[in-house]
Amino acid sequence: MRPSPPRIAAVLAAALVVLASACAPASAQGLRERLQRAREASLRPAAQPPVLPDGARRIADVAYGDDPRQRFDVYLPAQARDAPVLLFVHGGGWAFGNKDNPGNVPAKAARWLPDGFVLVSTNYRLRPDTAPIDQARDVARALAEVQRRAPQWGADPARVLLVGHSAGAHLATLVAASSTLWREAGASRPLGVVSLDSGALDVPDLMRRPRIPALFHRAFGDDPADWTEASPHHRLARDASPMLLVCSTRRPDACPQSHAMQARAAALDVRIDVLEQDLSHGDVNHLLGEPSAYTAAVDRFIRSLLD
Repeated sequence: MRPSPPRIAAVLAAALVVLASACAPASAQGLRERLQRAREASLRPAAQPPVLPDGARRIADVAYGDDPRQRFDVYLPAQARDAPVLLFVHGGGWAFGNKDNPGNVPAKAARWLPDGFVLVSTNYRLRPDTAPIDQARDVARALAEVQRRAPQWGADPARVLLVGHSAGAHLATLVAASSTLWREAGASRPLGVVSLDSGALDVPDLMRRPRIPALFHRAFGDDPADWTEASPHHRLARDASPMLLVCSTRRPDACPQSHAMQARAAALDVRIDVLEQDLSHGDVNHLLGEPSAYTAAVDRFIRSLLD
């Protein structure tokens, strides 16, 4: 079976973001054009909604702000009663992606909706127009709106966990690292965070490295003050939510950053668990929810917060 065009676009976007920074000038124009086409494809809604378990249903495009990107989709189980909520934040280099891109919803819905969870997948405003700190504010506003609406869905507003992949993992972790962002949005403290392979936990350290992909420069700019403001490692405080930092051992930076943040959290008496996985960056997201030891480990962390 041939991969679907949206999946091809999503994979191409992730690959081209990294490759563009390393290619010769002669090929840069062609890469930029393909990157732009992939970006545009990744922003379009899926032609068909995700296939859901029997009895589940979707509420599409719930607004949490005035911008068209400030929308989320809600996936409700057949029976929801005081249900916990997983609020998912998509990846895409802070400039790409959509809440219903392939890999974001189907496996997670298949795993957790039958257990009575509510799944929410949110968009947020993107680069180049919106800086990461303001994207995190969007996530915090989405969290506040989910908590406000939760009783309408049979869900428990006190049991909302953030889950994010890649850039979305950075944003979800940033929101939960300190109370400032979620308090300013009018939200309550998220119950916890599952961060799926963020490469930007310690932003100042990342940005001072001699060679990093151009996507980080486009995302975080040149001002060290902005780096610190958008750095989960530096924003981490004693009131941070418990976190599970999933990291790919196939990448050189994700697991070292995760363990460094875990060490900082220990000094603050904040729970941070690190789960190393021999998976690609994309599969850390795409395979979560499929039957595996990996999914079981993430599920144990989630349920440890619900007990």
